[in-house]
Amino acid sequence: MSDLIEADVAIIGSGMGGGTLARALGEAGVRTVVIERGDRLPLGPDNWSPRRVFMDGAYKNAEPWEDRTGRTFQPGVHYWVGGNTKLYGASLPRFREQDFAATETAEGTSPAWPFSYADLEPYYGLAEQWFHVHGTPGDDPTEPWRSRDYPFPALPHEPYVGDVIARLREQGVSPYSMAMAVDRRVGGACVRCGTCDGFPCQVGAKGDAETCGIDPALATGHVTLETNLQVTRLQTDSGGKRVVSAHATRNGSPVTVHARTFVVAAGAVNSAALLLRSASDQHPAGLANSSGLVGRNYMVHNCTFMVGVDPRRRNDTTFQKTMAINDWYLPTAQGGALGNIQMLGKLTGAMIKPARPLIPLRVLDAATHRSMDWYLESEDLPDADNRVTLGSSGRIRVAWTPNNLAAHRELITKARHLLKRSGFPIVVAQTMGIETNSHMCGTIVAGVDPQQSVLDSFCRTHDVENLFVVDASFFPSSAALNPALTIAAQAIRVAHEGELLR
Repeated sequence: MSDLIEADVAIIGSGMGGGTLARALGEAGVRTVVIERGDRLPLGPDNWSPRRVFMDGAYKNAEPWEDRTGRTFQPGVHYWVGGNTKLYGASLPRFREQDFAATETAEGTSPAWPFSYADLEPYYGLAEQWFHVHGTPGDDPTEPWRSRDYPFPALPHEPYVGDVIARLREQGVSPYSMAMAVDRRVGGACVRCGTCDGFPCQVGAKGDAETCGIDPALATGHVTLETNLQVTRLQTDSGGKRVVSAHATRNGSPVTVHARTFVVAAGAVNSAALLLRSASDQHPAGLANSSGLVGRNYMVHNCTFMVGVDPRRRNDTTFQKTMAINDWYLPTAQGGALGNIQMLGKLTGAMIKPARPLIPLRVLDAATHRSMDWYLESEDLPDADNRVTLGSSGRIRVAWTPNNLAAHRELITKARHLLKRSGFPIVVAQTMGIETNSHMCGTIVAGVDPQQSVLDSFCRTHDVENLFVVDASFFPSSAALNPALTIAAQAIRVAHEGELLR
């Protein structure tokens, strides 16, 4: 392999942002290279083994990070072609129209974005097409307007889920069909298995960034992929206004990348860390960091796993992740916004064993055979003291103290009461900590004012004219929904309108 790589655009990272951007640029005929520190995730029986995936951590390949005290932890990130989407739950909702505007909460402000839902809406539609999103408009009382229908109808609910939906509606809530990115088209690859949420897809049916971004990009003939190549720093010209090269290593050997435009899409933590590692005389606080905001305002959702158990009924559902509830998503006269409730993929004993190591596996299996499994997420507000830095050894350090917890606790209370009234006498909940990293965002925020943001509305850095950041780093707020479709839509918008090659 060459120790020199050249392209018009170099994209660092192949996840939802990088993979989608590569496809958009490839279809536009732009000579692009995608640089991925990992490799292709191997396909085989382990992909669908709960024991291998959850108990053995077969696909966890990230290095340890530190929290603000210096304690190390294993982050929930994955270095594969396609990034974290290789193991994500394939839920691709649009953000609500109100998520792009400033919203006051009891614990602070959820700030406005530098563009509106209307600016992003056409690209939401295109991203839904690319990722084979299935859904039904009209179910969700908070859903935004759309200029085109979903590409494919919503996945049907299995009988157990359908029965619970009827019970939920009797409680006065409005469950809706989730927007899911699986290839369940006529003749599609999806076999509707029980190993989707949290698993790699053995048959290529999940709408991940490799299957729906990188591979179509390579098929254009204008995009190449470099794997097992880790970028360690970006170097600018003598004036500090343009990146001229990326320095990387592969198997211990140095590799240099030259391009007209560089796009960082390594995820909210690793993208910030790369800019901090790229400090120079021209950028002493880190590349593109004249605002001092690179790494700051780290956000993850406040997340709770909730399991409702009915010992009287066995849950034989295979593909459970088809329904969600947004009745408490938006502020009302009765109270503030609380968040989203959605189904998880059907849990098994092996999947929750790492969280309950002292409980015998047979007991966990007995409980999950009679459970329905839920995921609650509430917004985490931006806080400059929640940040990504580099420890003395160069290791990534994430300082995070969750906020907006009163809203999340209220969402837990409402969900618990809802489940009990719907026939689940036993309800167990566990709120996730720093290791979960659910939906990280906000560390290289976009905005209008260069003193209050790092990027403009098209994800170009204010300080460096040929440097973009196209992943969830740009989010000014975290909203309270899965972020992947918004990342993809913005990546397409940047490719179409962002003038990457000026």
